[in-house]
Amino acid sequence: MGYVDLVVDTKSRYTDALYTYETDQPLQVGQIVRVPFHRNNRLRRGFVFRTDVEPKEGIRYKKVAELEPDLSLNEEMIETAGWMRLRYGIKYIDALRCFLPPGKPPKPGKEKEPFRNVKGEPQEVDRLTEEQKNAVETIGASMDAGVPDMFLLHGVTSSGKTEVYMRLIARALDQGKTAVMLVPEIALTKQIMERFIGRFGKDQIAVLHSRLSQRERFDEWTRLRTGKARICIGARIGVFAPLSDIGILIMDEEHETTYKSDQTPKYETVDVAAKRLLTTRGVLVMGSATPSVVSYQRAMEGTYKLVEMKRRYNETPLPRVRLTDMREELKGGNRSIFSRALRQAMEDNLARKKQIILFQNRRGYSTFVSCRDCGEALKCPDCGITLVYHKTDNAVHCHYCGRRFPVPRTCPHCGSPRMKGFGVGTEQVEEGVARLFPEARVDRLDVDTVKTRGEISRILTAFSKGKTDILIGTQLVAKGLDFRNVGLVGVISADVSLNIPDYRSTERTFQLVTQVAGRAGRGGERGEVIVQSYTPENFALQAAAAHDYRGFFDQEIQIRALMGYPPFTDLIAAEFTSEDEATAMEAAEDCRRWLSRTGLPGADRIFAPKPTQSFKGKDSFRCHILIKCPRGYRNKYVYYLRYYGARLFTSKTDASLLLDINPYSSF
Repeated sequence: MGYVDLVVDTKSRYTDALYTYETDQPLQVGQIVRVPFHRNNRLRRGFVFRTDVEPKEGIRYKKVAELEPDLSLNEEMIETAGWMRLRYGIKYIDALRCFLPPGKPPKPGKEKEPFRNVKGEPQEVDRLTEEQKNAVETIGASMDAGVPDMFLLHGVTSSGKTEVYMRLIARALDQGKTAVMLVPEIALTKQIMERFIGRFGKDQIAVLHSRLSQRERFDEWTRLRTGKARICIGARIGVFAPLSDIGILIMDEEHETTYKSDQTPKYETVDVAAKRLLTTRGVLVMGSATPSVVSYQRAMEGTYKLVEMKRRYNETPLPRVRLTDMREELKGGNRSIFSRALRQAMEDNLARKKQIILFQNRRGYSTFVSCRDCGEALKCPDCGITLVYHKTDNAVHCHYCGRRFPVPRTCPHCGSPRMKGFGVGTEQVEEGVARLFPEARVDRLDVDTVKTRGEISRILTAFSKGKTDILIGTQLVAKGLDFRNVGLVGVISADVSLNIPDYRSTERTFQLVTQVAGRAGRGGERGEVIVQSYTPENFALQAAAAHDYRGFFDQEIQIRALMGYPPFTDLIAAEFTSEDEATAMEAAEDCRRWLSRTGLPGADRIFAPKPTQSFKGKDSFRCHILIKCPRGYRNKYVYYLRYYGARLFTSKTDASLLLDINPYSSF
């Protein structure tokens, strides 16, 4: 007989604690049991956090009822879950659920393989470039020594980073360890799977991402947990792969915002990866042609080790980038969404049988519909977000909650009939291309056209086989896709991301333009990129045109230091939710005043409460306070905010507190 401490699986915020139970059988940390809980003694799932617990005298403990045979975690996963609770101010159970698959185990012989039809891509890599060799040996030395290092692999587009990844993963497998390969978009999973299957075989690989069915995720999770698969390929949730002894974890395109969770728990993938690898003594590799400003600064400070690859694998020069001033186009009488330079380049490339990618980071037809008399734009009644016009169904859509509404004949505010759509989306670009080049085969890749996993595969396969002449898309076309016959990339409006009210807007613009430009000229012939903008003199666009990452970084980091933005601070959004607007605002203001009296450094940088614009709740209200937390004090602020959240619980105030550390969404 012994005693263990458990986390019991409940939704209540009042039960976020460890509970001691008596057990008749020896249990290990990470095992999952069923225990009686609360007054009705209903059996609930429990997770073993501690064993050999000393019972307190005079207390009669409930007993563990049974052990779940099909599921278990290991000690490292339990430790990471506990760490996440403290770092992000979340509940135990929120962290634990990240490590668990949804659904129930299948019956024997009924397992599903999500990529059973994927074939391995034949690969003939006889030699590595000197830069590739240096990257493999530099990172491999830490793997051989068993040192938990972190590397930033800064390699230009088409420099051969994927081959480096595969060589390092092979090294980890030879050492008897496991590996995780993360990509920023689910759409990229199939392409990377084909290359990895060609190198390692299908049996060694399992895939984890949110578009798998529950049964598929459970089966893939089980293959990883039992050791049948030793390589996990996945999107963000792959960082929670149930692997033991992880030797290497790779984050490709590490700069992408999709690596930050925007749902509870709001974790940062790189943080969780670093914590797991610290325990397993594995190596973290973050690869990108356009590293985030935060990551590159950490490399400059020595937190990460910087490895650079400055040349393309096939020695093809980086594409020529031309900035087109759309103000001059208007002066010249061209009111089309295509500049004369882009139109001529498209004609030339089509004549040469070269493929074209057109990038516009807005889906729909018009980005908003407003009244030409009073100026009011149509907004979602639930979210308060500007509605986007989609011509395909002649309706305005909310891209947050998904609701759609008929386009009103008159303005809901002033009654004027002068309603008009403004801005350009991918639908309008597609329509314009069809009008200019009716003989061209055109496809569109955005959230509206890839509602199913099969549709993503169909569009990308058709383009890779040359069945599509022009591919139009949002940022899905800018991330890691490798097509050999792309001669031209056109950026329809670089100002879309430049004018977002976010301190990262210039960084995001530089990354998007550089990344989408990198899709051109990967097959041996130098490609061409035309970037349309109304502000071509912006330093981010100038640096992107010159393929000058360091020039961009040197200017951007000075602005960050002057304004007190990350990496020189941590931004903490403390969000208060209540059914009553006044209650939420009052709790937020009270928290702001309370924090200002703690004496913590940076207490003068706590901003007044504001409504959270992107909140989707229909029957509740959310506001937030934003804190510019000085470096080194993040954990203290989280501790104090967790304490304030506990005060809200005990005072029975009808408001709850949720923390978002370094949020990526606009507030």
